Amino acid sequence: LILAHFDFRMCCCFGEKNAGFDILYHNMKHGQIATKELAEFVRERAAIEETYSKSMSKLAKIASNGSPLGTFAPMWDVFRVSSDKLALCHLELMRKMNDLIRDINKYNEEQVKIHRKTKEEVIGTLESVQSLQVQNSHLQKAREGYHSKCVELERLRKEGVPQKELEKAELKSKKAAESFAGSIEKFNRAGRDFEQKMSESAQKFQDIEEAHLRQMKLLIKAYSHSIEDTHVQVGQVHEEFKQNVENIGIENLIQKFTDQKGTGKERPGPVGFEEYLSPLVSENSKKSRAKAFRIPGLGKRDKEPDSM
Repeated sequence: LILAHFDFRMCCCFGEKNAGFDILYHNMKHGQIATKELAEFVRERAAIEETYSKSMSKLAKIASNGSPLGTFAPMWDVFRVSSDKLALCHLELMRKMNDLIRDINKYNEEQVKIHRKTKEEVIGTLESVQSLQVQNSHLQKAREGYHSKCVELERLRKEGVPQKELEKAELKSKKAAESFAGSIEKFNRAGRDFEQKMSESAQKFQDIEEAHLRQMKLLIKAYSHSIEDTHVQVGQVHEEFKQNVENIGIENLIQKFTDQKGTGKERPGPVGFEEYLSPLVSENSKKSRAKAFRIPGLGKRDKEPDSM
């Protein structure tokens, strides 16, 4: 399959009213509009990502304020970590969008300089277009005048007017023919000048437009890659979240709860019947036990060694 190569010189140089130059020039200026609109689009995307990041941070705060009571409590930490990471992912994308906006604005500044320089370079073509339009108007008038004089001369001949009057009409017709021929020459000369300059300008516009489209596609590619990277990161966060949920089993949640809130493992032993003792009986019992345990003969005399 062979694709035809279309360029501005083939499609936009010529035609009725010679409007090609005006079309190509304004198309170049539209490139600046497209660049500004792309920057605005990316700016809106950055604002969306910033809002989403703040929403995820709010969600993480809600998770951190989850009830610490009950066996489900540890799961809130999984939600908090996941939400925090998602907030960071979208915050990073917002930063990348802002960096891209700076690149777009920088390109727009370069674009303005190129367009200003090009305008100066193609001013001669604009003058050539205007000259051709003027010569075309003169040519149409000269053609109409010549044809009018020819019709008048033919009418006079048919009517058989006097020779003097006929000669006068022939002279006017001859002058009209000369004027028409001169207009044709001027128009053709202007046309050749226009064709050359228009072809050169069309090539300039073509080069500018191709460079513009290449640059715009590079900017869009950077936009696409930034989003793609974020989607990969978000996918990893979701996968990590899913894995963390799977790793925390029901038994783990119950065991963690019992470890934190357990009241002890010792079971109460059996209790026997105890008889009631009054305080007086209890006191006499203590004194009796004290006397029973006294050891006599522990004075100084008992401690001296035998002299024998």
